[in-house]
Amino acid sequence: MSHPTQEARPAAVIPRHAWQALVVLLAGMFMALLDTTIVNVALPTIRTSLNASEATLSWIISGYALAFGLALIPSGRLGDRIGHKWVFFTGLALFTLASLACGLAQNDLQMIIARVVQGLAGGMFVPAVTAVIQLLFPPMARGKAFAIMGSVIGVSTALGPILGGLIIQAFGNENGWRLVFWVNLPIGVAALIAAALLLPSGSERKADDASSGIDWVGLLLISAGLVALLVPLIEGQDQGWPLWTYLTLGAGALLIVAFGAWEVMFTRWGKSPLVPPRLFRHPAFSGGIVLALVYFAAFTSIFFTISILWQAGLGHTALESGLVSIPFAFGTIIGASQSNRLAQSLGRTVLVIGVALVTVGLVWIWLDLLLIGPEITNWQLLPPLAIAGLGSGFFIAPNAQFIVATVDRTEAGAASGVVGVMQRVGSAIGIAVIGSVFFGTLVVAGPGPAALATGFTTSATAAMGVSAAFSVLALLLVFVLPKRVDARY
Repeated sequence: MSHPTQEARPAAVIPRHAWQALVVLLAGMFMALLDTTIVNVALPTIRTSLNASEATLSWIISGYALAFGLALIPSGRLGDRIGHKWVFFTGLALFTLASLACGLAQNDLQMIIARVVQGLAGGMFVPAVTAVIQLLFPPMARGKAFAIMGSVIGVSTALGPILGGLIIQAFGNENGWRLVFWVNLPIGVAALIAAALLLPSGSERKADDASSGIDWVGLLLISAGLVALLVPLIEGQDQGWPLWTYLTLGAGALLIVAFGAWEVMFTRWGKSPLVPPRLFRHPAFSGGIVLALVYFAAFTSIFFTISILWQAGLGHTALESGLVSIPFAFGTIIGASQSNRLAQSLGRTVLVIGVALVTVGLVWIWLDLLLIGPEITNWQLLPPLAIAGLGSGFFIAPNAQFIVATVDRTEAGAASGVVGVMQRVGSAIGIAVIGSVFFGTLVVAGPGPAALATGFTTSATAAMGVSAAFSVLALLLVFVLPKRVDARY
């Protein structure tokens, strides 16, 4: 008889405004993550409209993802110190303005700058989501909140190409790609009003350490290191891999090592580091963030490859390109809706199943491209994309819960920031590598649509093979996570 009482008690202590706050925060997250994929179907029209280079297409996606990731850790720490509400509000306002600037861009440089600002703004307010879940929801209710968050992550990224295709189809290539960015404006304004009225001020935790300022040296080191790694990955193929690209890659690796050493030393001085080194004492946390990087490198790059192939190579419209992702979207919705229940009953096995399904789906797509070639249709991609979407839905929400639950609740913002950075860095690196493989292997042997289709299909096959390899690696890494999450989480 005591068990039902214990089950009911945690639900009774949830603040009345907790679910309202969650809805507002997830609306912002939906908009930020939608922009990671909605732009994919607009890339060919942006390229022709702005006369953009191949490297610019990668920068539009990778620049957003990297800037997003770099802002996550300091924003999570800042939210822990001064309050998540107004960090969220400020970031959302800047994101909305940057979306307006993206749609107004007149050349590729303006577009890249606006996208980077948009990514920085997204990274400012997204850490508030997981931090509020940790701070407002008791353990027994937190799993449900994380499952909802996972659904938003999966659905927003999966539906992006569909929505982008519908907008471009309705308004034409020249104006449609601008409206792909401007769709954020009404959502952003509504979310800002709701955040000011509904988001509770009680979700923040004031810093109790007088020395816990922002670790600016650490932020500079990690930012410089990641940029140094990304720039040659994006520009190297376009410029023929000159010597400076290899030197920059080496410098990036050294800066990452220097960042780790600085964080340890900064902690020994009694300061509050950007990334608390003690987080990495937990094997599940350390392994989980590497898994997050590799998985998102595989996951995000799927839509980049398919969108460019479908439009620039095979001559389909943006809407037709977006519709290809529908099976993935439905699979994600179904998987995410069941992920929390399966995680409670199966533990880590649900993550293994999820990544295995994604791996099967990507290998299947790669085989379709290899064996069918330019004659491939969306019907032939339907089964593997549905399988991959189902696996992605199974994986994303439980994975976040497994990782964040390994740290103290008071460090939820920092831990969430680290996990989010690895996801975004994984997306940025994945797009950079896939873009380099795609365009580096692209050879069109002669005029005419047949030669164009053959060239793009060959390149897409190589790119999808790399995505599948990332997924296989993720499947091996998932076993570093614990078999079960403690019942308190």
